[in-house]
Amino acid sequence: MKFADRYERQIMIGGFGEEGQRRLANASVFLAGAGGLGSPAAIYLAAAGVGRLRIVDRDKVELSNLNRQILHGEMDLGRKKAQSAKEKLNNLNHNVIIEDIAEEINEKNASELTDGCDLVVDALDNFQARYLLNKTALKKNIPFFHGGVYGFEGRAMTVIPGKSACLRCLYRKGAEHMKFPVIGVAPAVIGSIQAAEVIKYLVGIGKLLTDRLLVYDGLSSTFAEMKLKKNPDCEDCGLTNRIRANQ
Repeated sequence: MKFADRYERQIMIGGFGEEGQRRLANASVFLAGAGGLGSPAAIYLAAAGVGRLRIVDRDKVELSNLNRQILHGEMDLGRKKAQSAKEKLNNLNHNVIIEDIAEEINEKNASELTDGCDLVVDALDNFQARYLLNKTALKKNIPFFHGGVYGFEGRAMTVIPGKSACLRCLYRKGAEHMKFPVIGVAPAVIGSIQAAEVIKYLVGIGKLLTDRLLVYDGLSSTFAEMKLKKNPDCEDCGLTNRIRANQ
């Protein structure tokens, strides 16, 4: 299938073109999570024509997921989220290779799971795994795209190793893992922003959310921006940490 047959409208974008589409087609994206954030991110990355999506999520679909996790429906209750996501995405775009992995991301497998991927999308809901993937991406020198939601609010940032502040620079200590409130439109907005950041990075156009935290407030329908700086003493990306690692 020719690019122009399916992707005509995005190829028309200035700076995108068929070369940009080829870059998407040759890319391998690691998506951590197939839930609220992962659903819109995966849908729009697959629709845009990324070559490969490796989706990792150990959980099964539950009824309480369905107010926001739009890759899944009532017929998927009890199924592995990664498997359910693969089925929907294959129906959306069969040209995209979807890898579904129903495993927990931990210190033992994080490096192996991300092998061969060009970047990492953080669509998780707990900071322990987020910090681990942030650190893994830094070690592999690949970008890390963070997103988070709470209620009607959401946040997004992009990390380019060696150039911008990382997740640990922003949050030295994340919140404990717990059930939190969320309306489906919040991850829809943030997951779409994450997908847009990934597409811009791969194609090589636009300005990324590096050293910037984009904050969305759905209740007031506003966006705000926080400037970020690399922490030289950051335990994940800081200079002192790198010196210690090399000693």
